[in-house]
Amino acid sequence: MSITKPTHPKELVDYQTGAVVSKTLVKQPTGTVTLFAFDQGQNLSEHTAPFDALVQVLDGEALITIGGVEHRVKNGEMITLPAGIPHAVAAPVPFTMLLTMIKVP
Repeated sequence: MSITKPTHPKELVDYQTGAVVSKTLVKQPTGTVTLFAFDQGQNLSEHTAPFDALVQVLDGEALITIGGVEHRVKNGEMITLPAGIPHAVAAPVPFTMLLTMIKVP
């Protein structure tokens, strides 16, 4: 996807009832940038990733668990998901987030 004019990320993805919606904005061998919209009550179950990732909450708030510790990440805040550490994401309210993953060899 090419974004060639100033755009607010929240305008690029819509909430869907009972769903998690994702839209890949950048996909390169060196990393990805993905926009997510979570409806209230939706989640991504605990998993690990081989690379660090940065989560930026754009709207609402998320419950992000990293290594068993829960963090409430609110609109405008960000948090890093370290490589190899189990993490999960839950939506106590509808929220959007931007996930940036940089792949380091």
